[in-house]
Amino acid sequence: MITEYHAKLFAHELSKRHSVADAEKLAGALLDAQVDLNPHQVEAALFAFKSPLSKGAILADEVGLGKTIEAGLVLAQKWTEGKRRILVITPANLRKQWSQEIEEKFFLPTLILEAKNYNKMAKDGARRPFEQKKLVICSFQFAARHAEELMAIPWDLVVIDEAHRLRNVYRPDNRIGRALKGALANAPKVLLTATPLQNSLMELYGLVSLIDDYTFGDAKSFRAQYARLSGDGQFDELKTRLTPVCHRTLRRQVLEYIRYTNRIPITEEFIPTEAEQSLYDMVSDYLRRPSLQALPSSQRTLMTLIMRKLLASSTFAIAGALDSLARKLERQLRDDKNLREKLEEELSEDYEEYEEIADEWSDGEDEPELLTAEDIAAIEQEISDLREFRDLAVSISENAKGQALLSALRAGFSKTAELGAAEKAIIFTESRRTQEYLVRLLSENGYDDKLVLFNGSNNDAQSKAIYAAWLEKHKGTDRVTGSRTADIRAALVEYFREDASIMIATEAAAEGINLQFCSIVVNYDLPWNPQRIEQRIGRCHRYGQRYDVVVINFLNKNNAADQRVYELLAEKFQLFSGVFGASDEVLGAIESGVEFEKRIVSIYQNCRSTEEIETEFERLRTEMDENINAAMEDTRRKLLENFDAEVHDRLKINMDKSREYLDRYSRMLWEVTKFELAKAAKFDDDYRTFTLKASPAGVGVPTGAYFMAKSGIDGYRYRLGHPLAQHILSAAASRELDGADITFDYTAWPQKAVAIEPYVGTAGTLVAHKVSVRGADDQDHIILSALTDDGRRIDGNAAMRLFELPAKQQARAELFLPESLSATVQAERQTILDDMAARQARWFDDEMEKLDNWAEDKRAGLKADLKELDDQIKALNRLLKNPMARRAWA
Repeated sequence: MITEYHAKLFAHELSKRHSVADAEKLAGALLDAQVDLNPHQVEAALFAFKSPLSKGAILADEVGLGKTIEAGLVLAQKWTEGKRRILVITPANLRKQWSQEIEEKFFLPTLILEAKNYNKMAKDGARRPFEQKKLVICSFQFAARHAEELMAIPWDLVVIDEAHRLRNVYRPDNRIGRALKGALANAPKVLLTATPLQNSLMELYGLVSLIDDYTFGDAKSFRAQYARLSGDGQFDELKTRLTPVCHRTLRRQVLEYIRYTNRIPITEEFIPTEAEQSLYDMVSDYLRRPSLQALPSSQRTLMTLIMRKLLASSTFAIAGALDSLARKLERQLRDDKNLREKLEEELSEDYEEYEEIADEWSDGEDEPELLTAEDIAAIEQEISDLREFRDLAVSISENAKGQALLSALRAGFSKTAELGAAEKAIIFTESRRTQEYLVRLLSENGYDDKLVLFNGSNNDAQSKAIYAAWLEKHKGTDRVTGSRTADIRAALVEYFREDASIMIATEAAAEGINLQFCSIVVNYDLPWNPQRIEQRIGRCHRYGQRYDVVVINFLNKNNAADQRVYELLAEKFQLFSGVFGASDEVLGAIESGVEFEKRIVSIYQNCRSTEEIETEFERLRTEMDENINAAMEDTRRKLLENFDAEVHDRLKINMDKSREYLDRYSRMLWEVTKFELAKAAKFDDDYRTFTLKASPAGVGVPTGAYFMAKSGIDGYRYRLGHPLAQHILSAAASRELDGADITFDYTAWPQKAVAIEPYVGTAGTLVAHKVSVRGADDQDHIILSALTDDGRRIDGNAAMRLFELPAKQQARAELFLPESLSATVQAERQTILDDMAARQARWFDDEMEKLDNWAEDKRAGLKADLKELDDQIKALNRLLKNPMARRAWA
């Protein structure tokens, strides 16, 4: 058992603030986080903190290395420091994923801010809805819309995910990028992107300018100096200037720490029945009509996309959509109001992604017009056509693709059995009606008791029953968050892992859930957006997956366009096979993927013959080859990548150091908890668990089981940031102590320490002194100084090791500090202050060098402008000296 002096020392050690230059700065965040230790992530997070004068960093690790975790460590550290004005800006489809990852892995409260809850807060009197006591998450578009409010808030940190979307911010037409840059100019920022450099060095300039406008001069001077890198000298100069702001690790550099598995593609071909083909042809011809009453011009592209997706999904999905269009036209004839809203509501019940993609696909609002007799006749005819199509769809009870699914599952399960993986498969569909069809189909074919559904609402009877059982099972544990949305998702994933073999999911499951225990991904409906496909596969093919992942896709042999889309996704994007899946280059080349999808829709709409389809897809493939510019690969490597050996050595040191201080912190937290709760809890040292019998006064924490391990035990996860731990540390740290005789028993200690052995059997004096510094780089230091009675000085590290030994506190004693001991404390204190001054001087010099380079850039730009003006003046003078030219001018 430790003494009250141990408890006080440990409490101060655990709660002390670290300099940004200290590798231990992230110790608390790492100890608390529900993540495994990966040294490249620790290094990236420390890089983001590297200087208090820095305005931020670009974390550009390759796809699949966990940039969200890196950012999460930075966020957790800021939160620990009491910083609460934190904003995460991310693509709309990643908001839920961010929220869940941050809450589950870092125990930080989040709020997704969107139009609905923002307007409600504003209506309820909130002056600035962005100011919350939670970490705020919103989309790019939403943040840009509220740029003025963002500008008025003194943010402690802003994280921008998929930041390459803003890399053309220097262009006048980049509305969203320029709005965000202006609004967040003074906020410290962390930008996350796997593709900081895609086609042009100007993109790199754009991203860096988002962080700090003083890193380079301006776009014109940057272009003049670096647009055409001609030699190694220029490469080295630019790399030197980028080094303080951009950090990148490659997947091949971390294979020692992370094992990657393969993707194995299975393509299941099918031929539609005659009735299915007739339906496809009829609806396709309908969608190609030059004018459609059911599809307003502002939504024509969006609605065409959805109709074609549902047509490819199942006859059940398209039947419902056709019915909705017919009802919309009937309401139009009745002069019903809110036609668009009602249609959107009906479609989004089936196609859950409707609301998410509407903003990016819609072309504004349509003005209502009075119907002429001709309009009425056209509408009546269109209603009749839609009813005919719908009746045909309803009459088709079995789908050829559904039968192909049964065959594909047999092949998939056979492959996973061969690999030794569990019999688990997730089937993705874009339609709720198709989901219902697949439940019926699989239930009738031997999978009745092996299914679980996952969608945007999770309101079916089975999901409710699973949720109720899960709540009962985990009552009184940290698993229950109190948020129905988060908890029911957790319940369904747990049921899938422990009981079901197949999860049938809509796109809702592509975000924010981790299924490393599942190794079959079935794309029943294949999105045309490669980033969405990568997101789906990434639910299973991710860090922690032990087996190769089988990816099953379906191919309609009667549809030339379907075949070309599949080839493009498989060959050009490399989505379905290989160790890593899609590369940075191709995912970066398509930005958000929306424009790519629009090109695919256009081909389906405008090409009728196989020859036309082939020509258009070949053109699209050629454009992609131009975007994925091979010449830029060498530039990217030279500018952004470090030598493998250098990275390996750094990561190895990082790993060893991190493990060492995490072990030490964990041990200290356990010991001080045991001491402070000795009468209130029962402890198990072997598993580091305890049962709290009575909650300390003034702390609203539940009684019951607590555990320190990161997984595997039911109860409450006990961690440094837990309210109970914070209460305990505060009590121990604030305890008044005057001095005592303490005996450290080296002989009863099972380990050996060369640094301590020379002092066995001796007595002396030991003092702990705390130095706290406030300023740009707040930090605390604990100086341990010890002196034996025979005058030998004990090193501070050796003195700290004494507190690992079994100890016994004797009666309190009057403490007399030898003068030489006080002098040692003062000397160490001065050394700390001198080190800080030297470090701050280096930071200041770095900033001065950056500003000198900026000034030189501006000077070069002005010289270029002056030379251009001189050339123009000379040209005009030559013109004026020419008599013929003067007469012509006159």
